[in-house]
Order: sequence, then C-alpha cells, then structure tokens
Amino acid sequence: MIIIRDTYVIPITMNSSLLFPLAVLVIFAVMICVFSGVKIVKPYEQAIYMRLGKFVRVLNQGLNVVCPLVNTVVKIDLRTEVMDVPKQEVITKDNSPVGVDAIIYIKVTDPKSAFFEVIDYRLATVNLAQTTLRSVIGQMELDEILSSREQINVQLRDTLDENTDKWGVRVETVEIKEVDPARKVKDAMEEQTSAERKRRAAILEADGQKRAAILEAEGKKKSRILEAEGQRQSMILEAEGQRMATILDAQGEAQKLRIMSIGAAAMDSKALSVLSMDTLKSVGAGQSSKIFFPMELTRLVNGISDYVGSAQKVPDREVAKPEDIKQAVGDPDVMLGPIPTPEDIRQETDEFKKTVQAEISESNEIAEKSKAPKV
Repeated sequence: MIIIRDTYVIPITMNSSLLFPLAVLVIFAVMICVFSGVKIVKPYEQAIYMRLGKFVRVLNQGLNVVCPLVNTVVKIDLRTEVMDVPKQEVITKDNSPVGVDAIIYIKVTDPKSAFFEVIDYRLATVNLAQTTLRSVIGQMELDEILSSREQINVQLRDTLDENTDKWGVRVETVEIKEVDPARKVKDAMEEQTSAERKRRAAILEADGQKRAAILEAEGKKKSRILEAEGQRQSMILEAEGQRMATILDAQGEAQKLRIMSIGAAAMDSKALSVLSMDTLKSVGAGQSSKIFFPMELTRLVNGISDYVGSAQKVPDREVAKPEDIKQAVGDPDVMLGPIPTPEDIRQETDEFKKTVQAEISESNEIAEKSKAPKV
C-alpha cells in the first residue's frame, strides 16, 4: 500500500498477521448489517418500520427485510390487555364520598395511530378512565351506583371507546371492581338495612298471625259444620232405624195375629180346652203370690170338665179344610201380606246406606264451598 503524504511517497508493507483479525472484523460487521435488516414479527404483533426518522410501513407477522443500520422498528402487541384503574375517592350526587376502582380491557386496532398519536396509549387510557369514572359517578346517587353497576360499566365503555378511537385503541370492557362508601355512610346504611329487615319481620309476623287466626277460625267453622252434619246424619240414621224396627215389629205382630187367626179357624173345642189347661198350668207355675183369673174362668172350667168328663159324648169337630178357612177369614196370602226375606231387608239397608253416603258427600261439598276466601 502506498500512502501519499505531501510530496513524499512512502512504501508501506502490511503484516500478514493483521489480515485475519481484520477479516473477522469485516465478517462481523457484515453479519451485523444483515441481521439488522431482518426483522421477525410474532403472530400477535405488528411493527412500525421507520427509516431515517420517516415512517415507511407497518410490518406484519413473519419474516420482514428492511434497510439495515438506518431502520427503526417498534413492535406493538395486539392482544387484549388488562389494566387496573387505581382506586380514587369520588363525591356522588348526594354528597356521599365513595372509593371506586375498576379494570379495563383494551386492544390495539391501529398500531400506527397507537404509536404516533399518543406517547403512551396505556397510561393515557388509564388516566382517561380515571377522569371518566369520576365524572360518571359524580352524576349519580349512592343507591343508584350500588344498584346500577351494569349501567355504569356500559356508559364508561362507550365513553372511553369513543375517546380512544383516535389513538387506535379499542376499549372492549370496563368493570367496576369495588364501590366502597365512607365508614359513616356504611354505618347509616347498615342501620337502614337493619330497620328495613325489622319492618319486614314485623309485617311477616303480623301476616302470619292473621293467617293463623283465619285458618283457626276456618277450622273451627268446618269442625262445627262437620259435627252438626254428623249429628244430623246420626239422628237420621237412628230415626230410620227406629222406623224400620217399628215397621218390622208391627208387621211381625200383624202377621203373628193373622197366622194365629188362620190357625184358630181350624181348631175345635178340644184343642181350645187343652190350650186353656196349658195356660192355667203356666199361671200356676209362676212365683207370684196373687193370681187373677178372668171372668170367663167358669166357661173355661166348663169346657175342661166337658172335655175330661163327657168328652165321649161330644162328637169331634171336623178339621177345617183350606177352602172353608179361605171362605171364612179370606185369602191367607192376602191377609198375611208379603213377608220380607233377609235378602230383601239387606237390600233395603244397602240402599239406605247409599242414600246416606250421598247426603254426606253433598254436605261436604257445601262445607268446602262455604270456606272463607284466602288472603
């Protein structure tokens, strides 16, 4: 190598021992240049490519080749980010101090705007959320805040999303984490809640007593109705039984008399005398110290003496024929009347039971309909 300095030519010889480090240095510099021109963007990212301070384009995911050494590449995460809005004290519309904090979910939709339109879109979004939260809460009363969190969340999201749209940031969700009233306000709310619960308890107790009284009166009413109905049915059954017994007794007595009259129509004087002696024998066998004889006793004694002493002189009376009895006292079947069999009596009793059961069912339906209306 020849270096010309002023007007002198000085020959310089390079040492071979310096060539290897120089070559390594050159190779290293070339590799640095190559690697500085290759940019790899991950699937969830986009990159802002600037050359010599001028925006060139947005680099998408994958391998991207840019101008080496004079490029600036800033990667921006496109995934949803969760940011915490610090707790702050806010005065509500009814002058109640409350501590409120929230969380917001944001996502970068335009990397170019998120980089060039705002210095730090995260910090800007959090600060904007704080001021918006203070503004929204300040326009509402405490009770409304505690009962309308969903409405507050929607209002905050719409307001933040509208303001962050120019930054290329979309607010997906806003959630109020905690609404913490002041201690004195909490104590007042607890007293109010306790008083409200006591009021409800008193109302429920009074309503329970009212219902109990109504049910008790209804039960007494139904009990009296059923008792009266039972007495009525009992009296009906007793009267019906007495009626049936009287009818059957009278019918039996009448049939007995009819049978005796039919049997007596065929009896002669000898048979009457024998029956009279049996009657006197029964009277004498009694334990009574006094015996009353009817006025017809002499006639009875005469009949007995005739039967015992001179019975051979008295001709026997012919036995009455059925035709003669029928002609004398009438048709026996008509006189005796229909004699009820046990089956007929059982059938009549069953029909009466069915009638009584139907009356009881009808009485129960009337008692159910007469219930007091429910309260």
